[in-house]
Amino acid sequence: MTKNKYEAIFCDLGNVLINFDHRIAVKKILTNTKKNEHDIYQLFFDSGLTKDYEEGKVSSSDFFKKVRDSLNLDIGNEKLLPIWNDIFFETPLNKKIQAFLAEVKEKYKLVMISNINETHWEFLKNKIPVFSKFDKLILSYKVGFRKPAIEIYNAALESVKTSPSKAFYIDDRKDLIEAALQFGIKGMAFEGEEAFRKIRAELI
Repeated sequence: MTKNKYEAIFCDLGNVLINFDHRIAVKKILTNTKKNEHDIYQLFFDSGLTKDYEEGKVSSSDFFKKVRDSLNLDIGNEKLLPIWNDIFFETPLNKKIQAFLAEVKEKYKLVMISNINETHWEFLKNKIPVFSKFDKLILSYKVGFRKPAIEIYNAALESVKTSPSKAFYIDDRKDLIEAALQFGIKGMAFEGEEAFRKIRAELI
């Protein structure tokens, strides 16, 4: 590639730097509620409550109270929080992209953009060394917007003073790559080993 084609790499967190699966927590919650697996999954992953929590519109204490009330849970936060956080796991591919970003750190500004809530970030932030390599961390619950809102991408661009055409975006979701492209940010979906090789070839 042409030298300095990009100035910054924007990188997603979940299923890129570390994998996650809400079903791990869902299955553990099942023994503490009469709700079914589908209802629990929807609440955790695809509900207005989760969206508000990831946008910082609901405090952690209020969020977990509403979760306990919605699921009629008979456990307190001391048992619920470890279950809620037990959804993350590293794969060899996660470690490859982490190592790659550390490798190109001197060449690019690194910005992580994540739809994430306060509890999951507090749990994760000291567990993965590559986080320290990022110049900026754009977390949805802090900026008040989730991807694909233009505001979160603008926050990333502004954080390192670059333009859309100078940023390259890595995310596991094609729809978010396509959304960013509408704002002028090119990128590639992180979908496996072949995608990783293409990303590396584009940026090295």
